[in-house]
Amino acid sequence: MAIRCVYTDLDGTLLGKGASLFRTAEGDFTLLAARALEACHRAGVEVVIKSGRRRAQVMEDARLMGQSAYIFEVGSGMVIDGELTFLTGDLQPREGQTIHAQIDELGAPALLLERYAGRLEPHSPWHEHREVSHLYRGLIDVDEANELLAAEGHTALRLVDNGEIEDGLHAFHLIPAVSSKSGAVAAHMRARGYAGEECVGVGDSREDLEVAEVVGRFFLVANATVADSSANPGVERTEAAMSEGFYEAVMRAIAESR
Repeated sequence: MAIRCVYTDLDGTLLGKGASLFRTAEGDFTLLAARALEACHRAGVEVVIKSGRRRAQVMEDARLMGQSAYIFEVGSGMVIDGELTFLTGDLQPREGQTIHAQIDELGAPALLLERYAGRLEPHSPWHEHREVSHLYRGLIDVDEANELLAAEGHTALRLVDNGEIEDGLHAFHLIPAVSSKSGAVAAHMRARGYAGEECVGVGDSREDLEVAEVVGRFFLVANATVADSSANPGVERTEAAMSEGFYEAVMRAIAESR
């Protein structure tokens, strides 16, 4: 069956070293990621970014790629053809107050920073001006952190690991429990009328890997640090890392769907 959509993470996946579209994981210049985007365009395949970045950042990247839909803040929000939807359940912007501010008032961000002092910190400066998620960097056990949140009554929230960023540190997002990249991908598929087997996912994190549950085929790029995917037959690992891995995944998926 022909591929109709590719859902891709940005940092560590579509983008190479330094978050550049034109660099490999080692920092060498490459056009492979751009050629993969061109191949998608020629094949009539939509490309949708699914990122932990802020809406304004992802919007600009989608615009540069010529795409009209994107997913931001780890699936907390989605834009399709200019229409914004927050996929955050009962937590919605109200009376001029963002969801981010409402989460702050619940006390969960302060709880995490206090409990994991020295191991978790705001991911400055990218933690600022966010609409939903609280963004951190550090090295902690995300399952343990979620057990802490539940024990303290914060069952409406969860902490997600969105992958390695630098020096072994990972990016973590505190988001509504109902929000996820996989949920946002499924919502986009419904809106566009795509079947799961017509869609491909590419990523490098544990949160990205959950997208495999809703698409027909999923690729982890070689630099992904999540556990081996052998338990899921719909998941494959590329030989190349980052932007080159994205190219490998896209070209294989398009060629083998014909």
